[in-house]
Amino acid sequence: MASKAGVLSSTGIGALIESGAVGADEPVREGQIQPASLDLRLGPKAYRVRASFLPGRESVSAKIARLGMHEIDLGASAVLERGCVYIVPLMESLALAPDIAAHANPKSSTGRLDIFTRLITDEAHEFDRVKRGYAGPLYAEVSPRTFSVVVRAGSRLNQLRFKRGEPGYSDRALRQLHAERRLIEGEVGREGFSGGLPLTVDLVGDGGLVGWKAKRHADLIDLDAVGRYEADDFWEPIAPPSGAGVILNPDDFYILASKESVRIPPDHAAEMVAYDTLVGEFRAHYAGFFDPGFGHDEAGGGGTRAVLEVRSHDVPFVIEDGQTIGRLLFEPLTERPAALYGQGIGSSYQRQGLALAKQFRRGGR
Repeated sequence: MASKAGVLSSTGIGALIESGAVGADEPVREGQIQPASLDLRLGPKAYRVRASFLPGRESVSAKIARLGMHEIDLGASAVLERGCVYIVPLMESLALAPDIAAHANPKSSTGRLDIFTRLITDEAHEFDRVKRGYAGPLYAEVSPRTFSVVVRAGSRLNQLRFKRGEPGYSDRALRQLHAERRLIEGEVGREGFSGGLPLTVDLVGDGGLVGWKAKRHADLIDLDAVGRYEADDFWEPIAPPSGAGVILNPDDFYILASKESVRIPPDHAAEMVAYDTLVGEFRAHYAGFFDPGFGHDEAGGGGTRAVLEVRSHDVPFVIEDGQTIGRLLFEPLTERPAALYGQGIGSSYQRQGLALAKQFRRGGR
């Protein structure tokens, strides 16, 4: 009998590690295995490069040899400067079976700090995608956009989701799944289920706050320092607009939230897909993975809003309350995970409101 198509849960990821399909310079730690993804760790060296690249027919190391400017030791800690591009060999490597592919995304805290992070493999023609049967090393391209950051060997900036087959839903099947499982709290917009379940932006808010705008010239942020920083030292609060919405300034970075609460069933995973350029000159949501149990009653979520990382490009753009800002794609798991998001596995954003990254103190403004 053929193996079931779907996203591999923590159980399947554990089996990949046991079989050697996922290798590592240092043993994979239990905390790296999430309900439907694997956290990837920076290795001990980084390379400052002149420009981003895809290797095409070459290895990543060959490209680094041509484009590298200098090597950085991450053994203790090091600063990655905003506006610069770095390539970091990761501790993990792969030797996938012919029916297994993988897809990477930044971790939630990485996206909320505006750190542009993408996975690269040897001979890759696109970022963040690992072809079926790939065997070789993994690399992270890291480019802080707003804040300079402190990292070290073992820091986790992105995560990998493994997939067998093509388990996605048609628009009709997604409509049926929502009718049966109530995937979001709130009305589905008039655009319906075409291309995924739509989420809209909340610019009404509560408590006089609808978002945050990053300050341009703030201090360093240590990615491994949880709850260390005061929000007001790095962010400007955004009040509910009195007029036609919030104007997004080109290349400024914003944290906003969805109107809808999200509920990811225990036997499914979801991903926020990139915006459609036909609906506005902005990008929403660097960090696209939603784990099984996120916002779900069974995992103590009770409905959890999606936090949106947003920036405009080229021109100022007005975003209005209730505007569609992203779409959720759902995929079934091959099997239920050992633990759901929010069940004692370091889940930082269950039942979140308008939450900043975990490096900032909670309970302030």
